[in-house]
Amino acid sequence: MKQKILIVEDEFIVANDLRIMLEKAGYKVCGIAPSVVKALELIATKEPDWILLDIFLQGDKTGIDLAGQLTEMGIPFIYISANTNQGILEAAKATLPYGFLVKPFREKDLMVMLDIARYRHEQDLKYNQHAEPSLHKQIEHIVEKQASISERLKQISAILYPVVPFDFVWITKSNPRTTTKDINIVRSSDGKFNTLNNEILLKEVNVSIRDFKAWNNTALIHNGKSIFNGYDFRKLRMENPWVQTLSDHYQLESVLVTEIERAGEQFQFVFFNHLSDLYTKVHTGIINQFKKSLEMILDQVIYGKDIAMEISPQNLSVIEKPIVKRENAEIPKDFNGIIGNSILLHAAFKKLELVAPDDTSVLILGESGTGKEKIAQTVHKLSPRKNKPLVTVNCAALPLTLIESELFGHEKGSFTGANEKRIGKFEQADGGSIFLDEISELTLEAQVKLLRVLQEKEIERLGGNYTKKINVRIITATNRNLEKEVSEGRFRLDLYYRLNVFPIELPALRQRKEDIPALVNYFIYKFGKKNSSGATGISAEALHQLQEYDWPGNIRELEHLIERTMLLTEGETITQVDLPGSLTAKDYTGSDHFKIKTMEEMEREHILSILKMCKGKIYGPGGAAEILNIPSTTLNSKIKKLGIKFEFVK
Repeated sequence: MKQKILIVEDEFIVANDLRIMLEKAGYKVCGIAPSVVKALELIATKEPDWILLDIFLQGDKTGIDLAGQLTEMGIPFIYISANTNQGILEAAKATLPYGFLVKPFREKDLMVMLDIARYRHEQDLKYNQHAEPSLHKQIEHIVEKQASISERLKQISAILYPVVPFDFVWITKSNPRTTTKDINIVRSSDGKFNTLNNEILLKEVNVSIRDFKAWNNTALIHNGKSIFNGYDFRKLRMENPWVQTLSDHYQLESVLVTEIERAGEQFQFVFFNHLSDLYTKVHTGIINQFKKSLEMILDQVIYGKDIAMEISPQNLSVIEKPIVKRENAEIPKDFNGIIGNSILLHAAFKKLELVAPDDTSVLILGESGTGKEKIAQTVHKLSPRKNKPLVTVNCAALPLTLIESELFGHEKGSFTGANEKRIGKFEQADGGSIFLDEISELTLEAQVKLLRVLQEKEIERLGGNYTKKINVRIITATNRNLEKEVSEGRFRLDLYYRLNVFPIELPALRQRKEDIPALVNYFIYKFGKKNSSGATGISAEALHQLQEYDWPGNIRELEHLIERTMLLTEGETITQVDLPGSLTAKDYTGSDHFKIKTMEEMEREHILSILKMCKGKIYGPGGAAEILNIPSTTLNSKIKKLGIKFEFVK
């Protein structure tokens, strides 16, 4: 039976072109809808199998609004849009589409995208992955953590920011009116989020309690309007002295408002941004779609809690018990060598157990140092291919001129220096698995060949005149935002969706700080057996220091820090840790002395300073590689090894 497709597109010419392409390929187009309202009518009567969905449509509703309802109805969809800016891509990604096609596109692009989308949908049905939006799941995990309100709100802010960008959030009870439990979240220039109660905020903006109460005796009056840009924002400033004060102090230029009702009471979430004309009906759609998440935040994080006490800087929770001594320590339980008991990590374990026995391609996402290679090894170990080879390839370390030769091999004489035949990594992995680490570093030409391997299950050596069938499971990993790489033309969209069939996202260490005690315990045990350090435990104060730090280098950074600290510790208990960027009395012994740094620390600082000078440019004239006089591939490898991220360069 032909699959029925509904086209939701308000441009008739584009919609008609789509209809012609689809019918030519054997699909049945069951209707064309220019708006969300018309689309819902056609869905009810025509019962389509798939929906091609534009983002900006006629009327007040967008494709983002419709996407939430489609997910609830279990109808798969693909976005078609001319808008590819990062904000729109992030908002679209949050609704879990099966594809994203950028206008204008060729007929071949549409057919490939539909093929990939159908395959992904079949896999999702098999693994039941689309049970609910992933953003809601992440917020649910954070809400259930045994952490302070302030810490949980910071983590929730980091998740919400990509889909609803903001520089300041004001959360207040609007009916019955009270400001005593207001929450204020500010995003600093380094991208971190800080939670402020009213007392702290009033000191920062230099406003008296009396004025604040006078200005806020009524809630923010918005008359049902949710977006305030340009003239509307300036008018709002004139009508509300508190909004004017906040916007002056933090240079805010636009507002997005949403109201949530809980137990007969009304709450307002007011998002501010320093850019004018930023918010659109797409952001309204995202907020509407994730109102359940906002309700959860109110119910389980904010509502009925004594916010002023919990987020006060003086009210810090201190861990009272040190980690047990090494000789009496019970080694933390692990999952195939991976330490941790947090909800986010166990969600990744559950996915891993589901996909490991299958032959599905796996994409492992996560920052540097989160353990992506360990996950890849576990996927292979738990698969039927465990007795066959697992070949690991660091794509960032491959010389640009030899990428294809390394991956696919070459025949003798195929290029200068090819003095003998070479078997590539894919052939070496035949029957087993291949792990392509830092997949985003592959050139576009190599990406085309990799796509062919995925589709045709065959390779062709450089200089060869025949193809060879191979049986390889492909596991890939990256620490980059692949959607951003796609939007900027550095990664093929069709390859992204082919690899992204079953993503496993590893949480950063700052998202699972509850695992830090177990990890520290493990590393003390591990390095205590290897070296002659007398350190066998850690004090409560030192452990608290570790849990307050954000760990940009993740588990790898923690491991190296514990090893170094144990070597420098005199006695049995670690009482002081020298965290990066924190100066202590031990750093200086006099006016002419300075802290001795390791070669790795000095190399990291030097590379980071050059990257900042070059504004993040690595390749080409004036790039960091040219200034440092090293190949760009070597520099990329060092950047990964040293845990340097692009956000540090800003």
